[in-house]
Amino acid sequence: MNPNKERRSALRRDAWSERVGRALRGDQGSISTELVIATPLLLLMLLAIMQFALWSHATHIAQAAASQGLAVVRVQDGTALAGTASAQQVLDQLAGGPLTGTAVATDRGATSASVRISGTATPVIPFLSLPVYAEAAGPVERFIPDLTSG
Repeated sequence: MNPNKERRSALRRDAWSERVGRALRGDQGSISTELVIATPLLLLMLLAIMQFALWSHATHIAQAAASQGLAVVRVQDGTALAGTASAQQVLDQLAGGPLTGTAVATDRGATSASVRISGTATPVIPFLSLPVYAEAAGPVERFIPDLTSG
């Protein structure tokens, strides 16, 4: 092989690696700075996703309790007190972790009934308190005799 050609090739490689080395030496420590900024933001984003998932789960629990309470309230001989007790029982079974500070309000009128549940989702991010609210309403079951048949 041609020794001059090999020498020129080696010189090109050396010049290229020297340029790359010079360029990289100017960025020393930049990766550490990027990690210091990016890592907390990534962790905060993960915590926000977890907080949203926990709030969503707490909302579903509150809705399930309100639906169960309404099912008890709206039967023909149901009472508001029985509906409250039923909703509270569901909350006691399901809401131990994701839902705190729950309050159950039941209303039964002559033609309609409603159950409202409020509380707070357990915070994952400090100082972030997300309210949870669920309501179920429907007509009261009642017997209406058929007076048309005789």
